[in-house]
Amino acid sequence: MDFNLTFWGQTIAMIVFVWFCMKFIWPPIVGALEERQKQIEAGLAAADLGQEKLLEAQAKAEGIVDDARKQATGILDQAHARANEIVADGKADGVKERERQLTAAKAEIEQEANRAREELRGQVSAIAIASAEKILRREIDDRAHEDILGKLAQEL
Repeated sequence: MDFNLTFWGQTIAMIVFVWFCMKFIWPPIVGALEERQKQIEAGLAAADLGQEKLLEAQAKAEGIVDDARKQATGILDQAHARANEIVADGKADGVKERERQLTAAKAEIEQEANRAREELRGQVSAIAIASAEKILRREIDDRAHEDILGKLAQEL
């Protein structure tokens, strides 16, 4: 193999090409690769941080849901207690109203009974006087009539 001028020309051209590539082409490519690597690392770190925050948010959400469930249970318990109070109050009011109506009815019955007794006394007195008048066959004056009716009513 004979080294001639073509070989040396190609060798020099290759050296100049490698030098040119190393000086002007290789640094921007390496810089872009390093920048991309940094972006990927930052993205992965952000993803890890996001994953951690997601787990924290899920835990926080579960805590909030548990608190809400406890609060809802408390509200339901209060509602049931209030409903029971309302029912008890209603029953008590019903009993009071029943007693009031029963007392009023008894008083009304007593009044009606007294009224009937008075009416009956009056009728019995009238019958007794009429009977006595017929027996005696004489008429009694009004004053004596009232006096006899009053005494008879008191006796009954």
